[in-house]
This record gives sequence, C-alpha cells and structure tokens, in this order.
Amino acid sequence: MWFTKKNRVDDVAKLLAHSPDFMCRRIRCQGKIVNVLFLSNLINHDHLQQNVLAFIHEQKHVSIDELARCLPIGAIRICETEKEMASAIRDGWAVISIEQEKRVLAVNIAEKVERSLEKAETESLVLGPKISFTESIDTNIRILRQNITDKHLVTEKVEIGERNKLEVRVVYIQDIADETNVQTVKQRLSELRIDEVIDSSVLAQLLDDHAYTIFPQYLLTELPDRLAYSLMKGRIGIFVDRSPTVIVCPTTFFSFFETTEDIYLRWTMSTILRAVRMLGIFASIFLSPLYVAVITYHYEVIPSALLLTIGESRSRVPFPPVIEALFLEFMIELLREAGARLPTKVGQTMGIVGGIVLGQAAVDAGFTSNVLIIIVALSALGSFTAPSYEMGATIRILRFPIILLAALWGLIGIFIGVSLLLIHLLKLTSLGRPYLSPVYPFRFADIKYSLIRLPIKFYGERPKTNRPKNSRRFSWREAMKRKDLDE
Repeated sequence: MWFTKKNRVDDVAKLLAHSPDFMCRRIRCQGKIVNVLFLSNLINHDHLQQNVLAFIHEQKHVSIDELARCLPIGAIRICETEKEMASAIRDGWAVISIEQEKRVLAVNIAEKVERSLEKAETESLVLGPKISFTESIDTNIRILRQNITDKHLVTEKVEIGERNKLEVRVVYIQDIADETNVQTVKQRLSELRIDEVIDSSVLAQLLDDHAYTIFPQYLLTELPDRLAYSLMKGRIGIFVDRSPTVIVCPTTFFSFFETTEDIYLRWTMSTILRAVRMLGIFASIFLSPLYVAVITYHYEVIPSALLLTIGESRSRVPFPPVIEALFLEFMIELLREAGARLPTKVGQTMGIVGGIVLGQAAVDAGFTSNVLIIIVALSALGSFTAPSYEMGATIRILRFPIILLAALWGLIGIFIGVSLLLIHLLKLTSLGRPYLSPVYPFRFADIKYSLIRLPIKFYGERPKTNRPKNSRRFSWREAMKRKDLDE
C-alpha cells in the first residue's frame, strides 16, 4: 500500500506545518479506501462535493487512471511524492489517493480570491479602454488574449522563489520579439535565487541591468492596451501572480513619457502634449536650481523690473536662497507623501488646504518669498506630467542635488549637474539595449516613436530599437488607398 497508510497522511500534514485547516476525507467505495486531502480555506467546497466526492461515490470501478479520465474537472495532474502532494494542496488543489495504488491524483478546485475588473488607478486616460489588470495572473492572461488574438502570442510559465513559489509568465510575439531579448529575460529569471518575490516592481529591480541607478529601467503598466501595443512593437511582457502591474522590457528613457492616449489622439495634438510633458519635466528639474543660481551669483541676468520685485519679496527672508528652496521643496514632498498615504478624499483635501495654508504662512512668517513659492509649485506640477509614477519620483529627487550644485557654483554647477546626468544616462542600458535610444545611438527612423508623433501612414515599420524579427507592420501606400463607392 502507498498513500492509504496513516503515516503517509501524517507526512503530508508535517509538510503543511500541521495546519488546522488541513482536512482528510476518507471514503469507502467498491471495497477500496479513498482519501481526499485538501486545505479547507483554499478550496471551493461546492466543487469538492459535487465534482469530486459525489463523482467518486457513483463510480463502479475506482482507480487513479479512471478518475483522471472521467473526473469533470479541467486541471488534473498526477503526483508521486509527498512533496508534490503538499505543493498541490498549498495551491488549493485536492489530492485523491486510493488504496493499493502508488500514484495519487491532484485536481484543481481552488477558490481564487480576486477583485473585479476596475479602472486603472495610476495611469488615467481620457480616451481609450479604461480596464486595468488585476492581482490574478489567470485573469490578466485572459485579458491579454482578448487584446491580442495573434496565433504567435507566447505565454511561457516560470516559477521563482525558493520558499514562497510564485508563478511568472513571460509573454511575447514569437515572430516579432528579438530572440536575444527573450533568452536574456529567461536566463535572468532562471538565475534568481531568492526566498520570495512580493510584486512585479520587486522583480523588476532584481532584473535591472544597473542596480545603483535612480532611473527605472523597466516600464511598469497596469493597462492591457499599453502592453498589447508594446508587444506588437517587439517588446516583452512579464506577468507576476498577485501583482496588478506588468513589466515591459526593453525600455528606453523616452518610453516613460509616452501614453497610449498619444495613439488615440490626432498626431498634431499628441506631438504637442509630448512636448508639454518634456517641457514640464525640464522645468521640474531646473526651475528651482536656476532660481538659486541666479539669486546667489547672477543678478545681472534678471531684468531690472523683475529684480525689484524679487528683491522686495526676499527683503524679509533671513535665509540664503538654497535654504529657502530646500525648505519649500521638502515641504512639497511632505504634502505629497501625506496626501498619498491618507484616504483618497482626505488626501486631496490635505494636499489643497495644506499647500495653501502652509505656503501663505511661510510667506507671512518670512521663511520664503512669493516668487519661490510660484517656482516650486510649477516644479511640482511639472513632475506630475510624467505618465510613469516611478519616473515622476525620479525627477523630483533629481532636483535636490542640482539645487546644491547651483548653490555651490551657480550656473556652472547646473551645467556640471547636467553633464553628469547625461553621462550617467548614456551608460545605462535596459535588457542590454541603450537607454537613450533612439537619440543615442541615433536612429532617425525611430524618432517618431519617442519624441514626436506623426500621421499613421509613417508607422509602417516597427522601431529598430527593439530589433524585431519582423519589422514590417503594413504598407502605407496600400493602407492609404481610398476608393469611392461609385468606383
């Protein structure tokens, strides 16, 4: 006998740490003892009763092969060791063992806990689909397949985590995605030796090319249409179970300033909005440092009328410009963090009221000037124009070292900061691909996928940055042919 012995059930119970919700249903059927093992908190009890227990009672000949062939359950697998049994039970499966049979049968009757489909929280859109991914990897794959019906769509399963196993899916279009990129992703996943991975954002950090940089190297998205668009351009997606965001790679610096809304709008509006975002990011990084540099070292560049206003505004401020700027920037960060951690309605009120009250109080108390409050507010707004939360946080942090450089050496300090920043960005890669592509190395054909947006007819080729196998999307000459009804 194999699993019908009491000590075998005890061995499985030990592997499950003697969980109080571990159950063993013993059934006598056709003179044989059938044990059904499961964790009561993880299974669907209706499926257990109707599709497993009742079905076994109705059988004339009970055997593992017969049950495997006839059980009305889709997911079934054979287990041969106690470890395999315990692993299946922890996943919400029920394990069926029969007297005098060495193998056992595991059937999937798991009760998945997941939220319903909702609108995206971190990536809001005016046009386009509003649905977002959820914490269930099965639901997310189903959403993706509804968005991409291409027969070459591949979803490969990988398990990571030494103690807490987690299912990961690598998705790509087989005849589009570069094979080197695909193999690099698989290799990095297979080489991970870690107890657990909590979320896709943690996995992205583990897969990074450069662990010590402040810039995100992989794009995280919760929008199915954005993932579908990226896959069709030759990129790779990585789903992580229990995470509502998907990793997209390889990624460039400019990808973090694009949205799928750029595709849904007309090309003229999309180009303007991209320019506004880039200007907002530029202003967010350099407005406060420019204020500190000019007020500290370069009065001569300020027009006389404006200099008078600034002098009058700063007449009651006892601190140097760098202390004044750092104080206000820190106050803005405190308000932002407090608003993010509080409940939604309270957080919005806190941000608006707190900003107005603290700003006015700081001016009245002589801690800062009116001009700097306007500059810091514009810098904060500029950082929020980045569609990616990670890149927006990076932009906000970059302001502080550049403010210090501006306080030390003025405009020269800002230029030093810009030079160091460019050198750092030029050295970065994402999945081994240049981070600043298509600006460096320069690819004129791919500029339309990053800095500007052109009419649809110019997008007949996929971006060469991703090195797609099949670069052709369509022939624009054929696509643009128009025929009237009377022709």
